[in-house]
Amino acid sequence: MIVTTTNIIEGHKITGYHGIVVGEAILGANVFRDVFAGITDIIGGRSGAYEKSLGEARATALAEMEHHARQAGGNAVVGVDLDYEVVNNMLMVSASGTAVSIS
Repeated sequence: MIVTTTNIIEGHKITGYHGIVVGEAILGANVFRDVFAGITDIIGGRSGAYEKSLGEARATALAEMEHHARQAGGNAVVGVDLDYEVVNNMLMVSASGTAVSIS
């Protein structure tokens, strides 16, 4: 499935629109990882634990969005937007776009 942030897909014609589709992922923060990330940030390093969690949440949200696009009858998603939020010490990633049929 082609998933893109653009509104068109070069080399393909959009033949049908199937509505907005959304995928979401919420990951809880681990206390020990938070402490380690705080120490890493103080000494100027990168927090591999947070980067890994962010990547997992993004992949989950995109996969869920693709699943909803297939259910809606689409074979691609255009206009994709990714949003990141921290809610009550949990990481939330939301992916949204328009499910379309392409030829």
